[in-house]
Amino acid sequence: MKKRITTLLLSLFCLLTISAQGKKNEGEADRKYWTDLAYKMTEPVLKHMSKGELSKNMKIEFSPTWDGRDERVTYMECFGRLMAGIAPWLALPDDNTAEGKQRKQLRDWALKSYANAVDPDSPDYLLWRNEGQPLVDAAYIANSFLRAPDALWKPLDEKTKQRYIEEFKQLRRIDPPHSNWLLFSAMVETFLLSVDADCDFYRIHSALRTIEDWYVGDGWYSDGPHFTFDYYNSYVIQSMYVEVLEVLVDRKIRLRDKNLKIVEDNLSVAKKRMQRYGQILERLISPEGTFPAFGRSMTYRMGVFQPLSLLVLNEQLPKGLSEGQVRSALTATMTRMFANEGNFNEKNYLKLGFVGDQPHLADWYTNNGSLYLTSLVFLALGLPADHSFWQVPAEDWTQKKAWSGQDFPKDGAIHY
Repeated sequence: MKKRITTLLLSLFCLLTISAQGKKNEGEADRKYWTDLAYKMTEPVLKHMSKGELSKNMKIEFSPTWDGRDERVTYMECFGRLMAGIAPWLALPDDNTAEGKQRKQLRDWALKSYANAVDPDSPDYLLWRNEGQPLVDAAYIANSFLRAPDALWKPLDEKTKQRYIEEFKQLRRIDPPHSNWLLFSAMVETFLLSVDADCDFYRIHSALRTIEDWYVGDGWYSDGPHFTFDYYNSYVIQSMYVEVLEVLVDRKIRLRDKNLKIVEDNLSVAKKRMQRYGQILERLISPEGTFPAFGRSMTYRMGVFQPLSLLVLNEQLPKGLSEGQVRSALTATMTRMFANEGNFNEKNYLKLGFVGDQPHLADWYTNNGSLYLTSLVFLALGLPADHSFWQVPAEDWTQKKAWSGQDFPKDGAIHY
């Protein structure tokens, strides 16, 4: 009898071990799906731009209500937004895995692409000096440097670095609208500060003051004096506000009317707000891996989850959000969205749409370069494959628990 019980217990232990191993392997499979999708999205852009051939090979697609601005903004939007999303991934050290080889190839292409982007003699010299739109995507390029300085900024030659500094400075010609655009100016100037170049502190300080004034409660900021229900907290506000403050604190820069302790407190509060917003984003993911499409710029797809992925990258997930549930939720949503082959054209460039080819969803300012904001979901790839985010067992996320009768945490407003 005792022997039989021992055998049963051993069998149960083996089953539990196999089950746990299976869930662990799910994390490895999830990472492979993420990296394969990231490579598919990135390869045609950087491969061609590294040779100065992006403008030659990328077929431009505009919104049916396009406002007629210079079509070359497409390439700057594509490159800047893409690099902001994949920068932490490219910063991982080289290894001999299949992923590591992909990553090294992309990094090599990226460094050549960065050089071409500011070389006036390159066919892929970006549209730095026309229109107002370049301010937006210069900010994403600057953000990519801040997110991976050792991998993407320091290896650039001195001439290329100086060209970037000059291009960033001349963007002061653009008067940003009274909206999230204030953070684009702040991000560019913050990058200049980070590399000890001359920066315009007023553009940084005024943006931070204004964003703070636009906080409306429970983790949400207004994008302008009047609140609109859209995802611009995801696309711009939450992450750029925190990342600008992080540089100020790191460099021990005080705001003109505040001491350093108050800036540090602002950063702490901003992080708590982003954590609350991350909780809301996770709860928006349905049991089927969908999320609600509302507001403008829905063609930015998975860019909606930038703050949640940034929290993962910085190991700052709030209490009640486990790595296993966040990974599972994001993977389910990504898989659901990109199972539709209409997201890419025949050359693997993104097409206008939300889930598939839906050009009439595009706003008047949207081209197919704009869509690479979806890459911001890939920030969590900056955690190495052996990090717990990729190793812990998969878990059901909040709505999946709720709609299957499982226990799940009650929700409540932020308190600090």
